[in-house]
Amino acid sequence: MSSPKGHVGVRPADYPPPGDLRQEAVKRELDPTDGRIDAGVVIVGGGPAGLACAVRLLQLLSDAPEVMERLGDVPVAVLEKGKFCGAHNLSGAVMRPSGLAELFPGMDPSEWPTYGAVEQDSVYWMRSATSALRLRPTPPTFRNHGNYVVSVSELSRWLAEKAEQAGAYILTETAGQQLLVTDGSVRGVHSGDKGLGREGAPTGKFEPGVDIVAQATVLADGPWGHLGRAAIEEFDLAQGKEPQVWALGVKEVWEVKRPLDRVIHTLGWPLRYGAEWHEFGGSWLYPMGKDKVSVGFVVGLGYTDATVSAHDLLQLFKTSQLVRGVLDGGERLAWGAKVIPEGGFWAMPKLSAPGMVLCGDSAGMVNVPNLKGIHYAIHSGIYAAEAIFEQLKTGGTDFSAYEARVKDSLIARDLYTARNMRQPFDRGFFTGGAIANLMVATGGSFPGGRWPNRPDADAPMQVGDRRTAYPEPDGRYIFDKLSSVYISGNSTRDDAPSHIRVQREVPREIAETWRYMCPAGVYEIAEGAPASGPVDVIVNSANCVQCGAITAKGGRLTPPEGGTGPLYTIT
Repeated sequence: MSSPKGHVGVRPADYPPPGDLRQEAVKRELDPTDGRIDAGVVIVGGGPAGLACAVRLLQLLSDAPEVMERLGDVPVAVLEKGKFCGAHNLSGAVMRPSGLAELFPGMDPSEWPTYGAVEQDSVYWMRSATSALRLRPTPPTFRNHGNYVVSVSELSRWLAEKAEQAGAYILTETAGQQLLVTDGSVRGVHSGDKGLGREGAPTGKFEPGVDIVAQATVLADGPWGHLGRAAIEEFDLAQGKEPQVWALGVKEVWEVKRPLDRVIHTLGWPLRYGAEWHEFGGSWLYPMGKDKVSVGFVVGLGYTDATVSAHDLLQLFKTSQLVRGVLDGGERLAWGAKVIPEGGFWAMPKLSAPGMVLCGDSAGMVNVPNLKGIHYAIHSGIYAAEAIFEQLKTGGTDFSAYEARVKDSLIARDLYTARNMRQPFDRGFFTGGAIANLMVATGGSFPGGRWPNRPDADAPMQVGDRRTAYPEPDGRYIFDKLSSVYISGNSTRDDAPSHIRVQREVPREIAETWRYMCPAGVYEIAEGAPASGPVDVIVNSANCVQCGAITAKGGRLTPPEGGTGPLYTIT
């Protein structure tokens, strides 16, 4: 497969989304006191980071009743835009135990919501659908003995129960729409309106959003977090940092006839090795008890062929002998998609501003070579809670101690060791792998320095032939995008305003990029559009599962109406 001769491509960055993020996502005047909610601490995001923060904060407040009393009737509020905590949470996922062990000291791991500890690992270099070479010994970055297989959706529901038992007010179906900023300090968040029609006018079911004013605001709103990105821009938190880059992961959960006895990762096929394509990623097969298996594929969003599709690459991957041997006779139970921050240490922004902190994926806390992020999210929530608690005792809003704590923790130490291990793969699979192995062997010291990130939207896109390899759906092992969206439980109104910001007339290369990239079939090209030049893009926003990939490739995802989107339960 080769690129079109003489075609240099078109950059998504040259076709930015309409509107201004800060203007849309920052509110600079507070509502009157009788029309708002006063809270002690407001946490945006009901995933592992936000809920760990709530649990730890309430643990500390339980030993400081005078501080708890000063926080009023709502000491800790958690905003979750899904129908329940975990509804929008998705990951591989193998979790290191250190986060839960620190959050719940003394609790036996058998009480955690996991599928048990990993006992065996296998890593394969996939050379084709019929050839898989097992790498022995298991490369260090893929060793998972003693880690735990989890569903992040289940983990989030469990953490939500613990937070509520401790006294947190969890406001589900509530999107954080705007950051409240006055006099250079974050004062809380404004929740999103509900019941708006397609053009943004109130319907008979309209419910206006409300200011939730707090002494501290925690932004744990995920890898493409609307308010997290607004805060980074508002307070210039990324100054001097590398740009964040992303990958898109698509995952299925299968009920299988035979138990899988190990964690499996693969490299290579069906991705292409050439540096010109910038294709980077891999796959996994994780056992979820004796009767279920998680299978997924991740691809970095810096690729240059517009027809790369993470969903279809997963379907192609499932045609391999390795995967078919695991899934044979089984049934698909669930599907989902989500972006992963891959910028690493150099892209992690400043973590605090007056009145607020960033936690977890919203701060880019993912170790790409080790495929880990959940325990970092939990640790960051704990550290944020401890820094906030110290300031609550005095009424302060300087949470810089949180940032210092992160820098002195395993989060920063691990990410620093892996600081340059993602970037070399822009030079191709084999060259990148050789350089990354040197970095692993030397703890990141050689080759040293600071390797830059190229923003995903700067990749020049061309309509290549990756699409020619995708298998046709058979409804048994291979599935199309719309049937996958259906089993995600997506519940977005057809007549709701679009929460997606993209230009509607773009070059064919950009339109094809969005069409293939989106795992949910949100973007279509108008019928009769020319084969080259500008084309009209149709946006089916009701299909969106809020994976966030469009934010990396020239658009912007904003929070939809609270309660909409996927209903993940075992992903």
